[in-house]
Amino acid sequence: MDNLVDPAEPLDVQVARLKKISHVLMRRVETQTDRDGAAYSQFERAVVLEDQVRRRTGELERALRLLNESNASLSAANHQIEAARRDLASAIEAVQEGFALFGVDDVLLLFNGRFCWQMPDVRAQLRPGMGFADYIRIVSLSPTLQLPAGITPEIWARSRIQRHRRDHVIFNLALTDDRWMQVSEHRTANSGTAIVQTDVTDLMRAEREQRERLLDNQSRIIRATLDHLAQGVAIFDAQGLLAGWNRRFRVLTGLPPQAFTLGTRFQRITDQMQQMFRLADPGSGARIAEWMQDPAMRGALSFELAQRDGALTLDGFAQRLPDDGFVLSLTDVTAERDALRRLARANEELEARVAARTDELRDALARAERSNASKSRFVAAASHDLLQPLSAAKLYLSAADAAGTNTNVQKAGEALTNVERIIEALLDISRLETQEEQLAQGDLALNGILASLASSFAPVAAAKGLRFRVRPTGAHVISDGLYLQRIVQNLISNAIRYTDRGGVLVGARRRGDTVRIEVWDSGPGIRDEDRAVIFQEFRRLHRRASASEGMGLGLAIVERACARLGHGLELLSRPGRGSVFRVTVPLAAAGSGAGKDSGDPRHLSSLAGAGLLVLVVDNDHELRRALVALLEGWGITVLDAGGPEDAIALIDEMDFVPDAMLIDYQLDNDVDGLDLVAMLRKRFGWRPARIISADRSPTLRERCARMGLHPMPKPLDTEALYHFLSNVNPAIA
Repeated sequence: MDNLVDPAEPLDVQVARLKKISHVLMRRVETQTDRDGAAYSQFERAVVLEDQVRRRTGELERALRLLNESNASLSAANHQIEAARRDLASAIEAVQEGFALFGVDDVLLLFNGRFCWQMPDVRAQLRPGMGFADYIRIVSLSPTLQLPAGITPEIWARSRIQRHRRDHVIFNLALTDDRWMQVSEHRTANSGTAIVQTDVTDLMRAEREQRERLLDNQSRIIRATLDHLAQGVAIFDAQGLLAGWNRRFRVLTGLPPQAFTLGTRFQRITDQMQQMFRLADPGSGARIAEWMQDPAMRGALSFELAQRDGALTLDGFAQRLPDDGFVLSLTDVTAERDALRRLARANEELEARVAARTDELRDALARAERSNASKSRFVAAASHDLLQPLSAAKLYLSAADAAGTNTNVQKAGEALTNVERIIEALLDISRLETQEEQLAQGDLALNGILASLASSFAPVAAAKGLRFRVRPTGAHVISDGLYLQRIVQNLISNAIRYTDRGGVLVGARRRGDTVRIEVWDSGPGIRDEDRAVIFQEFRRLHRRASASEGMGLGLAIVERACARLGHGLELLSRPGRGSVFRVTVPLAAAGSGAGKDSGDPRHLSSLAGAGLLVLVVDNDHELRRALVALLEGWGITVLDAGGPEDAIALIDEMDFVPDAMLIDYQLDNDVDGLDLVAMLRKRFGWRPARIISADRSPTLRERCARMGLHPMPKPLDTEALYHFLSNVNPAIA
C-alpha cells in the first residue's frame, strides 16, 4: 500500500487515489468468484486497509491543521519581529545620543544615525558585521581624535581594548576643535556590548569657564589674603621661578619694584637681598643652598636675616609645595629680638642680684648654722653642767632618806626628777638638731627595750588605775638602742599622761621586712586639725606646759628621732575613742642586741653584808661626796678620788684592790675615765666598772662597748646603780 500512494503528493490527491483504489477492489471482490476463498480474504484486507487509510487520513489532517497553525503563528511572529525591529530602529534613531550594539562575538549588529556623527570618516566606514577591534582601529586613526601628548594611536587602541574588557566603562573623549564626547559602554544580559555616545562639549566648556571663574575668584581671594598678612610671602615654582608675592614681602626685603616680575629667579632675589641683609647664623647659607638644590628634602627650612645696620631682623621660613615648588615667608621679629636682648640683659642683672643675694643668704645660713651649733653646744654643755649638781642633789636626797620615810625629801626628789627629765629632753632635741653626731644603728633585741619600759611604767599606770600591758616579742630590729628606747618611752609616757581611764597597750607586729611598734591608749583622742600641733615643742593639747606635768617635748623628740633614724611614724586617732602611735623599724636577723643590764627590779636594801669595796673617781667634788654618802648608806666601803693619780695612789696606800669601779668620763689632765679603767685593769686585773657621764654620744657608747663597759648616764639612776653593785662578787678580790 505504501507504493500505491506518493507521500510527496498533496493529501487530498492521496485521499482521492486511495478512495478510487478501494472502490475498484470492492467491485472486484463482488463480481469475481474464487474456489478457495481468496476473494473474501482480499475483502478483509481491503477493509483493514481502509481503516488504516482512514486513521492515516485523520492523522494527516491533524498534522496539516497543526502545520497551518504553526505557519500562521510563525507568520504572526515574523510580523511582530519586523514590527519590533522597525520600532527598535525608530527608537534608537529617536535617541539623541549615538548608539551601537555589538553581539556576544564582538560583531557590530546595529547602530543609529548619531553614532560617531562627530567623526565623519569613522561613520563612513561603519557596517553591520564589523568587529569591535576594527572599529577601535579606525577610531584611533581618525584625524578628529585629539590624542593626549605622547600617546600614539596604537597605545590608545590597546588602552581602549583593555577598557572594553570591563562590564561598565564611562570616559570622555577629546576631539578636535575643542569638542568632547562622553562614551558609556555597558555589558548586556547576553554578554553583548551597548555603546552610548553623548556630546558633552557644552558641558565641558561650561565647567571650564566656571572653573576659570572660580580660579580667578580664588586668585583674587588669595591675593587679598596675602596682601593682608603681616608676613611677607613669595611663591616659587619647581624651577625656582617667582610665581606670586604680596606687598609685605616687597616692603620687608626693600627691593625695587622691577625686581618683582613673574619668572624672576630665586637666586637673583637672594643676591640682591645679600646687599642689605646678612644671615644671623653663618652656617645657614650652606643649608639653604642644599635645600634649594635637592627637592627631595621635604622638611621645612628656617633661618634668620639681620639688616646690616641692625634696624631690622627677619625670620625666614620655607616650605615645599606638592609640585616641588615652595613658599617663602618673612616675618618681622625685630621687636621680639629686642625684647629677648633686653630680657637677656635683665636676666643677667637678675642673676647677678640673685647671686649676690644667694651669697648673702649663704652667709646668713652659715651664721645661723654656726649660731645653731653654738646653741646646741651651749645646751649640751649647760645640760651637762646642770646634770652634775642635779645628780649630786639626788644622791644627797637618796642618802638623807635611805629609809624612804621623809615626805618632804621624796617631794624634793620628785621635783629634781622632773627637772632632770626637762634637761634630758632639751639635750635630746639639741643632739637631734646637730647633724654632726652620728647615730649608732645596730642589731637590737626589741624585747629587752620593751621589758625595761614595762617595769619602769607599771607603777605609774597602776597609780592612775590604768591597765598597762606590754606584749613580749622575739623580734630583732636595726636601730639606735638609746634613741629607740627614748621614742617608745616618750610614747608610753604620753599615753599614760593623757589617759584617765581604760588602759595602755604596747606591742610589736611584723609587716614583711619591718616591725611596727604600736602604743595604744583609750584616751580622749586627737582631732585631725591638732595632729600637726602635737609634734611642736612646748605644745600640749588642752593643758598648760609645766615642769610637773611635762613641757610638751616628748612627741617633738619622737618625731625628730624617727626622722634621724629613718623610722616611719604614723598616728591613727578617733576623738573620744583613743589613739595609736606606730613606729616602723627595719627587721634584723635574730640575735642578741645591745641593751642595759637586765634583772628583776628590787627594793633598795642594805648591802652591808656583801663587804664590797668600791672605787669612786670624779673630779666634781659635790657629786663625789653625794655618791659616797649614798654608797656608804647602803653599807659599802668607798675609796673616792678626784683623778687618776689620786686613785692609783690611794689604792697603793690602802693596799686593797676595789671590787668595782665607778669612774667619771670627763677627768682632768687630758685623761678620761676609759683611759683610767684601762690603766687600772692593766695594773690590777679585770674589775667590774661603770663609766658615769652626761655624754650620750654614740662615740662614747662605741668606746665603752669595745672595752666591755656600759655607760651609766647622769643623773644616776639609783635603782640601776644598786642593781649593778648587787651583782658584783667580792670573792674575786
